[in-house]
Amino acid sequence: MSDDLQSQFEQAYLDITRLGRRPDNDTLLRIYALYKQGSEGDAVGPKPGFFDFVGTAKYEAWVKLTGMPQAQAQEEYVALVRSLGTGGTG
Repeated sequence: MSDDLQSQFEQAYLDITRLGRRPDNDTLLRIYALYKQGSEGDAVGPKPGFFDFVGTAKYEAWVKLTGMPQAQAQEEYVALVRSLGTGGTG
């Protein structure tokens, strides 16, 4: 993984806090899943409990990315954050 991609990924993580408006839930789940896949790799651990609706949705979004290389997840994360209008530097 290149240092440049890693720095862009880290900058996008900071930029996401500067969004002018809150993205829709599907976009938020995609952001979460790409970040987790890009930073940790494939999902690990048990699925959250039945009544943890948010945790379950996040976990399931992450599981859908199983097998995606971390570098690809980071690239997609950076592109998505930039497309949301954060301006992204890097």
